[in-house]
Amino acid sequence: MNERPIIAVDAMGGDFGPSVVVPGAVEAARLHDLHVQLVGDTPKLEAELDKLDLKDVHYDIVQADDVVHMNEKPSDILRRKKNASIQVACRLVKDGAADAVVSAGHSGATVACGMFIMGRLPGVERPALAALLPTEKDPVVVLDAGANVDCRPYHLFQFGLMGDAFARDLLSYPSPRVSLLSIGEEEGKGNSQVKEAYELLKMAQNLNFVGNAEGRDIFTGDLDVVVCDGFVGNVVVKMSEGLASSLVRMLKKVFTTGVLPALGGMLAKGAFKKFASTIDYAEYGGAPLLGLQGLAIVCHGRSSSLAMTNAIKMGGTFVRKGTNSHLAETILANEELTRFSRAI
Repeated sequence: MNERPIIAVDAMGGDFGPSVVVPGAVEAARLHDLHVQLVGDTPKLEAELDKLDLKDVHYDIVQADDVVHMNEKPSDILRRKKNASIQVACRLVKDGAADAVVSAGHSGATVACGMFIMGRLPGVERPALAALLPTEKDPVVVLDAGANVDCRPYHLFQFGLMGDAFARDLLSYPSPRVSLLSIGEEEGKGNSQVKEAYELLKMAQNLNFVGNAEGRDIFTGDLDVVVCDGFVGNVVVKMSEGLASSLVRMLKKVFTTGVLPALGGMLAKGAFKKFASTIDYAEYGGAPLLGLQGLAIVCHGRSSSLAMTNAIKMGGTFVRKGTNSHLAETILANEELTRFSRAI
């Protein structure tokens, strides 16, 4: 267990670059006793650091000469941009100089570099993005949220195992309720991929599998982990974010049209702020890519300093809890089921 986890931060990533990433990283280091490695263009990073109070902040700068642009293909970035900040950050983890990497840059590049530079844990078929979504009660983990758009049943099976380990350690759920997203709650509903994954999840060791879930069940708070392929998961996550933003705008419109609605809006101002905070992605920081030798956390391109702080905090908690060891143990304990499904 590392007393002070070391988090490599892609300081050039995101829509706002170092101006947002650096303050967020510094705050995370100060509040959560972490060491942050700021990866990027040294003069630009130093210019941002000069604006901040660095007392009791553990950090260093790692030079990276190149930046990834959003219109570039992940495969091209891997081959041609060896000195891009995200590549340098992932190599720090691979070489043992850091425990995790956090980036608000090109999400495809972060996933690709995490998988091909850092590598997979033993037994993991495909790493999966785990997105946290707000519910009526506690947050729910949805995975895969976009790393794997084409999946086999045993991939979904392993996503369930990884989601269980993540929910236990990072969310402190003692026995996470793991479900499989389908078109009906009844056993036997869904396509062949879902049906076979259902049978595997039902036989898993020490997994609280509660069966199928429909889309409407995700936000009730009665589930802790929702398993699906990356195509479906990405649609779910982005639709949820879009709906939340639209709800806030619609409520503002309702309570600013006319005198009485405006008065009601003033009286309910505190409730609106609480609602906005509940659905704000910044509260969760980012989506961890589970199943790697280390950890990569993918953040929104438009992440605020608060979102970066929370993402880096998540990385530190992941390391301190030893979540990767627990995840690997769970995967290996169910290796026979994975191997059986792969052979079919």
